[in-house]
Amino acid sequence: MSAQKLMKEGLGADAVARITHVLSVIIKGFPAEDFSCSALAGLAPLELKQRVTHLIAILADYLPNDFQASATILLEVKQHWDWGNEDDALSGFAAWPLIDYVAVYGIDEPELALTVLKDLTPLFSAEFAIRPFIQQHFDITYQQLLVWCNDADEHVRRLVTEGIRPRLPWGLRLTRFCDDPQPIFTLLEKLKDDPSVYVRKSIANNLNDVSKDNPDDVVRICQRWIKDASPQRQFIIRQALRTLVKDGRPDVFPLLGYTAKPQVEKLDIKLKNINVKLGETLEFSTILESNSDKAQSFVLDYKVHYVKANGATTAKVFKWKNMTLQPRQNVQLQKLHPFKLITTRKYYAGTHSIELQINGKSLAKADFELVI
Repeated sequence: MSAQKLMKEGLGADAVARITHVLSVIIKGFPAEDFSCSALAGLAPLELKQRVTHLIAILADYLPNDFQASATILLEVKQHWDWGNEDDALSGFAAWPLIDYVAVYGIDEPELALTVLKDLTPLFSAEFAIRPFIQQHFDITYQQLLVWCNDADEHVRRLVTEGIRPRLPWGLRLTRFCDDPQPIFTLLEKLKDDPSVYVRKSIANNLNDVSKDNPDDVVRICQRWIKDASPQRQFIIRQALRTLVKDGRPDVFPLLGYTAKPQVEKLDIKLKNINVKLGETLEFSTILESNSDKAQSFVLDYKVHYVKANGATTAKVFKWKNMTLQPRQNVQLQKLHPFKLITTRKYYAGTHSIELQINGKSLAKADFELVI
């Protein structure tokens, strides 16, 4: 994908042409020119999700009003689908409106709609479209998800793991799973040793979602899964715990192979410059000395405590390095942290702090002044 290409371009003229073509092949006498003109009219100014909504509305104008008749057409799409340019990372977007059409117009016929979603999900994941069915027809949908855990197609199995993510980006938030993630765990338990890396990455992302609302539950399931874990399952655990690692939760580090309670001499942070102007770089260093007769491995991070508009501070964790100290070894470390203008942060003058932490436990802290 070109760095200049916007995601919304995945639903541009080429996508409309591919949708038009597949419907023309399936539907005898389909008014291809009229459909294409309607689909393209007003499309250009719209953002990505707006384009999806617009194209769903156009599809509704040209597909049968009866969802069973529409479903019969949609179930033929995959066998006639133009998959687009394989070098274009956005080529799959063309199928998105066809899939999400099912969530809008098939919501009252869940059994049939889920059959269509299963068939279409290899074209472009139905992870967004299945969420209204989880909300409105939970029992029917959940029973289908249990069956799909054993499906031969990795795209269908991934629809299980991605479709039930409680905090799926761009997707409808599934608050019932934020409150009670146990139904998620039942499904993931069946898939934790899935042969597909596509599915395993989704499992990890799902658990990472869950950890934001139910961290204790995620730690417990990872503690259970780590026993006799294959390298593939260890990958899931590492990725699943990434938010909790960043949060510095101590009980996750042993699960990742790090020393449970590192014995490291507590030393001060040395700042090269205690007054930092916006646009400059803070340079700091420390010496870590092992107090153990055994080798120790741990995660070294640092926090920057930023001043907010009201004078209070908010902390952000930055990864430094994963390291191992040999018995009684000492290591001097240096780090540069830039304070450059970025669109995602507004800086305020005042006393900021830098804090070192090992496996989430604070090691040392020092103040400096940011000058605007």
